[in-house]
Amino acid sequence: MEKVVVLGAGSWGTALSIVLAEKGHDCLLWSHREDQANEINQKHKNHKYLPEAQLPLNLHASCSLQVAAEHAKIIVMAVPTKGIREVCQNLVKHLTEPVLFVHVSKGIEPDSLKRISEMMREEIPNEFIQEIVVLSGPSHAEEVILKHPTTVTAACENIKYAEIVQDLFMHGYFRVYTNTDVIGVEMGGALKNIIALAAGITDGLGYGDNAKAALITRGLAEIARLGTKMGANPLTFSGLTGIGDLIVTCTSVHSRNWRAGNLLGKGMKLDEVLEQMGMVVEGVRTTKAAYQLSQHHQVPMPITNALYQVLFEQVDTKTAVDELMDRGKKHEMEDLYEYL
Repeated sequence: MEKVVVLGAGSWGTALSIVLAEKGHDCLLWSHREDQANEINQKHKNHKYLPEAQLPLNLHASCSLQVAAEHAKIIVMAVPTKGIREVCQNLVKHLTEPVLFVHVSKGIEPDSLKRISEMMREEIPNEFIQEIVVLSGPSHAEEVILKHPTTVTAACENIKYAEIVQDLFMHGYFRVYTNTDVIGVEMGGALKNIIALAAGITDGLGYGDNAKAALITRGLAEIARLGTKMGANPLTFSGLTGIGDLIVTCTSVHSRNWRAGNLLGKGMKLDEVLEQMGMVVEGVRTTKAAYQLSQHHQVPMPITNALYQVLFEQVDTKTAVDELMDRGKKHEMEDLYEYL
């Protein structure tokens, strides 16, 4: 059994901690809030993020990064994208030997246009990185804690470390596959949040299944178009971290991005939506980053561009949808021709 630290006591970090503790690993969950760490230790609950979950008695928590660093042989990074750099910078002060990192967040940093693994490598000296593995896929914390069957992918260019993470998390209800396409897995996980926001908007506008099917299908084309341009294997987007994650995030009420989009479609302003959500909506920041990436790589991403206008240029949601439908004619398979 391994000594594992999960950094970030949100819903996903907590759910993964439950999986690890149930497997018998010595798992420590780090929270930046002392009251949350105390609640986990004393009441074995995390009411803010997973109120229905009873946490395992062998799962412990701490609000000290020094304690976390001293405990860890493997560190799971489960903080929001906007907090990655700060947490890494503070963590490095307490590291004394190489650690295997696993990151489970899904996003791209605006302006720098860095993927999460790239951000981590910039903030953590190589001497403290054994390797970085991405764990991603169609997975809602609310269903993992109910032990509903869930499948994800562990990705690393060095397949040996992907297999280590596969063994670390593999459980009766939690199945892990491996992949060496880090770029594809990270890009699929990040960009699907944009399409989920858009799917929520179409539902908020009262559109039906036809619109959602079109959005998911053409959204996948955008994700694959940009991801492939950045060096990903196009086949990755037909897998768990592509179409799989896209389906679950665009169709489930558990999805924060879908819920935020739904409120936007019903006429709420972005600031009001984010205040009501009370949790990080990764798709908002990722929309800005993806818009910038599409400009940088000269990759057409009409859905992303339309959502960018809604979020940051105050374009009406109905107007944005109408403009998408009125675009010029295209051949459906021209993206595929370009890949091949």
